[in-house]
This record gives sequence, C-alpha cells and structure tokens, in this order.
Amino acid sequence: MIRLDDITLTFPDGDSRLTAVDHVALTARPGTVTGITGPSGSGKSSLLAVAATLIHPDSGRVLIDDIDATQLDPTEATSLRREKIGIVFQQPNLIPSLTATEQLALMNELGGSHSRRNRRTATARAEALLESVGLADSKDKRPHQLSGGQRQRINIARALMNDPSVLLVDEPTSALDQARGASIIDLILRLTDELNTSTLLVTHDLVHLPRMHAVVRIVDGRLVPAVADAA
Repeated sequence: MIRLDDITLTFPDGDSRLTAVDHVALTARPGTVTGITGPSGSGKSSLLAVAATLIHPDSGRVLIDDIDATQLDPTEATSLRREKIGIVFQQPNLIPSLTATEQLALMNELGGSHSRRNRRTATARAEALLESVGLADSKDKRPHQLSGGQRQRINIARALMNDPSVLLVDEPTSALDQARGASIIDLILRLTDELNTSTLLVTHDLVHLPRMHAVVRIVDGRLVPAVADAA
C-alpha cells in the first residue's frame, strides 16, 4: 500500500516559493488503480515524483508498506525504490541495442546485494513478464522492431521486474492512439489485479477514468472533487 499523508511540495520562484503540491492526502490499496488527473501544470507529475521518493516533500509523509520514506536517507530511499516501487515513465526510453528480454533482465544488474547472482532466474522472470504483457513472441526483438504500443508494454513489464508492491505510472497512453491506449490501460488494470500492486496512474485521457478503482483530480496543487471530470 502507498499512502501520501498531507504532502506539500514547493520550489524556489525568485524571492518566494511556488507551491506545486498543497496538503494532498491520497491512498492506493493493493490490487487497485487510482487515476490522477488535472490540467497541465497542476502538480500531477510532482506528486508522482514525491510518491516515487525522487523528490523529498517540504512536509508530510510518504508511507510505503508502513515505511515512511520521508525519514530515510538517500541510500535507504534508493533501496526502498529498488525493492518496492516500479515506475513507468511517460517515454519507454529503451536501450536501442538490447532485446526485449535484455531490457528487463538489466534491472537485475542495477545495484542491490543480489545483483549479478541469479542471471538465469532474472532471464526467466523477464520472459514470464513479457508473456504476461503479450510479447512472448517478441522477446528477441530490439526497440526499432517494435511498435509504440509494444515498447510501452515492455516499459510496464520492466517496472514490474523486481516485483514491486507499488506501481507508479506517468501518462502511459500519451503517445498512443485511442485503441492502443485502451489496451495499455487494460494491461495495467489486469496486472495490478494479478500482482496485487498499489497503482497510481497519472493521465490526461479522461475516457479511461471510469475504469479506474478511484479517481482524484488536482488543480493548482490541491485535490478537488473528481466529478468535475465527468462534466
């Protein structure tokens, strides 16, 4: 589970400070997808960065499986992020020279006490995840051989490689047409249920919101009633 408790985040703005997130409280429980929407510049991505422990808030708590990430030092926060958080960035940013399997297996090499020990196990998990996102037949293909939707599926599978309890997704359909975008949302909903992750998903695409387990709307850094999205 992830719980954001009274989060406030500000940035320097000349002689003053700009409030990006203003006393936001939000909880995502295991097996659920919470959609986060709102206009551009409203604080959605800033809130997701705080949830990912990439930015330290001015105040408030980020509780991930009852661990308060705001109390951790940078090394501890990195370990928490590696072990418990999967991040799906807006752009897949795949490595051009690596196959789909290698894109995922590489996550096993990135730090941690178990790195480089069980490469065979990592490859097996990578192939299982590729099968779960419908890309078993593309495991040996490189990014230039894949469509935008397929690359986004690899992006999602890669975020799940270390079996995180929390999945954070930033605009997964922004570069896709309506049909491919819908298939990506289908995938995130299914994997959230199957893997029991607590998922926060930022999106501008309002057509997908009714399918989420919960929806919050942010305007000027504050939560406002989400019913405004249905108008």
